Amino acid sequence: MIIKNVNLETVIGITSKLPQNEKCEIAFAGRSNVGKSSLINALVNRKSYARTSSEPGKTQTINFYRVQYLTDDRTKELDFYLTDLPGYGYARVSAEERGKWGTMINRYLSSSKALGAVILLVDIRHVPTKDDVQMMEWMRGAGFTPAVIATKLDKLNRSESAKQTRIIRTALGLGPADPFFAFSATTKAGRDDILRYIEGVVAVEA
Repeated sequence: MIIKNVNLETVIGITSKLPQNEKCEIAFAGRSNVGKSSLINALVNRKSYARTSSEPGKTQTINFYRVQYLTDDRTKELDFYLTDLPGYGYARVSAEERGKWGTMINRYLSSSKALGAVILLVDIRHVPTKDDVQMMEWMRGAGFTPAVIATKLDKLNRSESAKQTRIIRTALGLGPADPFFAFSATTKAGRDDILRYIEGVVAVEA
């Protein structure tokens, strides 16, 4: 996948109407501060397109990034949406506010007709949280193939990352064939594998 252009096309809040996109949507879900914005920037090869924040829980919208790309053989030009969902599980956000975000996220995940995949992001250094497990259960219940990106790979050495990968796979009930990607926004490790996976989803949904 050769990224040609990326555009933040739609931003929706709690009361906003969902966009009626025809192109495939790939949604990223995960707890606050797991590194979704850094992942998006790395995937689309932009330094600061998706806003990163030192204040977890700040993002309160669903952001739709339209990505135009060439296939690796340069024979086709296609596009899809990366959907950045608000991070969950941030304790300093009020229960009422978290409830509103949850309703907004569930409305999108349950209603979007263009949603081709939901990818769960977790921090490779930590055991998945209860919220992570619940999101994985929702993905399975909705018929999506479980797919996980474990971020912040550069924070661990090889043996530590292998150990944590096993722990995460077990905690989330991942099978040997379920897509799992270890990723670093610093070194870009895992980027190409993630893009190939996304391209495969888009090709099926096209």
